[in-house]
Amino acid sequence: MKNKRPGTVRIIGGKWRGTRLPVPDLPGLRPSGDRGRETLFNWLQPHIRGADCADLFAGSGVLGLEAASRGAASVTLIENSTRAAADIRESLLRLKADGVSVVETNALDWLAQCDPETLDIAFIDPPFGSGLETRAVDVLTAQGCIRSGGFVYIELARDTPAHAPGPEWEIVREKVIGEVRMQLLKKA
Repeated sequence: MKNKRPGTVRIIGGKWRGTRLPVPDLPGLRPSGDRGRETLFNWLQPHIRGADCADLFAGSGVLGLEAASRGAASVTLIENSTRAAADIRESLLRLKADGVSVVETNALDWLAQCDPETLDIAFIDPPFGSGLETRAVDVLTAQGCIRSGGFVYIELARDTPAHAPGPEWEIVREKVIGEVRMQLLKKA
């Protein structure tokens, strides 16, 4: 990517456009690229303002902070790594990010405690090849975390078969960019 300094990723839209976020050198951490995020947030543009969001497997926090930058009402960033969570907290302080919080825990454990119909959008972008995306969608569905008409974004490795959601989900968008398969599900 052009102009990308090692160890950073930038927010591409909204009030924090151009702000760089640290990306710690951790196994499996691979922030969503600019082109993919631009595509995703074009898909979500009519739905992001005022939305309650969760960025599971947050890593750098770029998906959740992109949502907050574009007007999401609340964003919860779920990150299991102490180092990554600390970097996210520093970014939140620097941005004065009201309505954004970090929860340092396992995303599946957090989902298991999620109250029904509390989220409009969930971002699921775990380390590639971990299988965590399928488990996360299963727990999220079982708990009923997403409101009717809400969305789940899943990011997978290009060669990973597309997630086959249950009957309560409709695949509304899907795209492959480089080595990434993007999938947007909508709750019926």
